[in-house]
Amino acid sequence: MPVTARILGAERLQVDLDQLDETIIAALKKAVREAAEAVRDDTKATVPRATGHLQEHVDIRYENDGLTAEVGWFDDESYYATYLENGTRSRPARPSLGPALEKERGRYRARLTEEVRKVLR
Repeated sequence: MPVTARILGAERLQVDLDQLDETIIAALKKAVREAAEAVRDDTKATVPRATGHLQEHVDIRYENDGLTAEVGWFDDESYYATYLENGTRSRPARPSLGPALEKERGRYRARLTEEVRKVLR
């Protein structure tokens, strides 16, 4: 089971995306990409480094033509990321993805707003 976090761009808008100008859609995609990269990079910086595997394999997958990003571990060899994120009966949680996502949550709206404002200027 992969350990992932989703970063959504399309759901932030309450309008039909087909009616938006391509430059605004490109700006939204850029904000989603920057947010996903920030979550990935923060996760890499804080994940426990026993072997370095999790640090090397945290990745980003894009959906909805780049308006949705999923950050996490997608390969079978990274199965133990879920145990680090959530802990076990005998070991406390040592999360890295969750805190990185929370850190970005506070910046995400500003990213979206700034990228759209750049286009509208």
